[in-house]
Amino acid sequence: MTSALNQRIRNFYDASSGLWEQVWGEHMHHGYYEAGQPGKGRRQAQMHLINKVIKWGHIGDPFSPRHILDLGCGIGGSSLELAQRFGARVTGITLSPVQMKRAQERAEAVGLSQQVQFQVADALQMPFETGSFDLVWSLESGEHMPDKHQFLAECWRVLRPGGQLLLVTWCHREGSLSPQDRQHLQKIYDVYCLPYVISLSEYVHLAQQVGFEQIYQADWSEQVAPFWDEVIASALDWRWIPGLLRSGWGTIRGALGLGLMRRGYASGLVRFGLLSGFKPVAHCRDKST
Repeated sequence: MTSALNQRIRNFYDASSGLWEQVWGEHMHHGYYEAGQPGKGRRQAQMHLINKVIKWGHIGDPFSPRHILDLGCGIGGSSLELAQRFGARVTGITLSPVQMKRAQERAEAVGLSQQVQFQVADALQMPFETGSFDLVWSLESGEHMPDKHQFLAECWRVLRPGGQLLLVTWCHREGSLSPQDRQHLQKIYDVYCLPYVISLSEYVHLAQQVGFEQIYQADWSEQVAPFWDEVIASALDWRWIPGLLRSGWGTIRGALGLGLMRRGYASGLVRFGLLSGFKPVAHCRDKST
């Protein structure tokens, strides 16, 4: 299943990333909308999300990370922002060769090609030595992982002792799901090449299982839900219709499925979860003795 799913994900992003960049810019993730502040520009909202995640995760407080892994890097939006903000080396991985190439071009354009590098890699079998990174940044990629336990275990492995995982991912509501809930989620899975999603509490449980400590969580569903109204509005803009048609059926199907996400947030079924956890120093020393 993993190989077939990875190919579907690769094809989806190979086909859609160019159009997404044309319409939305370099960031391929939700925006953050403050209560009582309607009308925030969509790109501004996406940058606001990055700022809020960094602040929530206390990244750079008190020490800035030296080597960051951007897991599911897209076309390098977060990678370049993190490199510039913290002066860190950043390695971005994606399943899409098209995204990797575009991310490299963007790094070269801003003079960061020596500091920021990209490669095609599977997050469940990462080609990095144990203890390579100070921070694993995963912004809306966990939902694509067919084995959430292995995903978190790999994040734990590639972190140095004391390193931090900052995971932002699509989830479903807590508690049991009705047959209607499951049918709705399956439609989302089919459209966006997802194997399944889990609740935020299940992510916390898995993170504890693989060894993370100092685990914190947050649910920002209300703050990001307006994003889908913005996406739907942009999809209806006639200027992007030719590009949408050129991108192929997978991208068209994604556009037609936008209402699934909006209704999922409105009903409380789809949730937007954050998790921060650390690889303990003492535990790692114990394992090596």
